[in-house]
Amino acid sequence: MSRRRRVATIITRLEGGAGVMALRGALGLDPREFDVTVITGSGGRLLREAAEAGLPTVLEPALRAPISPGHDLRALRRLTALLRRGDFDVVHTHCAKAGVLGRIAARRTGAGRIVHSYHGFPFHEFQRAPRRRAYLAVERALGEVTDVALCVGTGVAVEAVRRGLVAPERVRTTGVAVRPVEIRPGRARRALGLPPSATVVGAVGRLVYQKAPEDWVRALAALRRRDVIGVWIGDGERAARVRTAATRLGVRVELAGERPDAAELVPAFDVFVQSSRYEGLPLAVVEAMSAEVPVVATAVNAIGDVVVPGMTGLLVPPARPDLLGSAVESLLAEPGWAAGLAAAARARVAGVHTEVALAADLAAAYRPDPVTPAASGSRPSGAVVDLPAYIRDLR
Repeated sequence: MSRRRRVATIITRLEGGAGVMALRGALGLDPREFDVTVITGSGGRLLREAAEAGLPTVLEPALRAPISPGHDLRALRRLTALLRRGDFDVVHTHCAKAGVLGRIAARRTGAGRIVHSYHGFPFHEFQRAPRRRAYLAVERALGEVTDVALCVGTGVAVEAVRRGLVAPERVRTTGVAVRPVEIRPGRARRALGLPPSATVVGAVGRLVYQKAPEDWVRALAALRRRDVIGVWIGDGERAARVRTAATRLGVRVELAGERPDAAELVPAFDVFVQSSRYEGLPLAVVEAMSAEVPVVATAVNAIGDVVVPGMTGLLVPPARPDLLGSAVESLLAEPGWAAGLAAAARARVAGVHTEVALAADLAAAYRPDPVTPAASGSRPSGAVVDLPAYIRDLR
């Protein structure tokens, strides 16, 4: 029997939806075929879960999300050394920073196969144009040395092709990995300390700029209903801003913090809200749909894969809390309609977004494919070419 293929999974932060996806994917692979090591810059609960499951992990603190030349150069050097020592057959990177540094390190060390997962994109419409152009240039250059781009959701895959980030024949579409949970609203409300009769509008995610939690608070204020309690499950640097905004607008908001049982708590919600400015295909949205909770979300990237307007939920433009509040109000005002949308949503995602399906997608991406141009030797020789100056300096 041939030896197992050694896989390095590199992610900036082993947390949030992307972290869950990376971990569940690694754990779902057949250990008789693949030997996976997770390399990350930070991680809490998920890092502990990986260790408890016996998955080898390496913590590299220099790998950080913000652009920082000193830390980035140090992280690149250490990643290069790690990959060289590990003699990995496959390097699989997740998210923007790990995607840049990890793919450069993989190219430097001659990794046999380079895979990158787009859970979303580092560029979006809320950035200044020069920064957006720089991010696009970096992604296109790195696409030249990427054997397979795994795009989480059709909308993400379409954008990757449309923007020319990776050659079309190297783009693959994958879903998210949702674990089934019991739908027990009463127990979920008790776990959150909520009154049984309350009207609950909830959200799950990190309290960061991307998720636009302040828009969620403004949407709650637009409801003008005293019986509504807003519950956000997750933590992040914008927690204080959210509390301040809620106090100023006279909205009752409960910040539940990060919870390992978040998926089991979603049935406590009467309506689930995703207020993000930009996204890929959020795990939390699919979990809410699986729990048969009506969904209102922003119409960004791949959310439209699952939230079909008027069929499985409602979509609104990003950065429009007024419309977000109006959509929530319409579902609260017509519970029969909301229940119908929720039932259709659950049927749409049932059996599709599973750990088994994700593991199969990863295994296919990791196996050699002699017809893939990048794998067959047509990648540019030498270092990554045509990168903006900042990234070239890291080489």
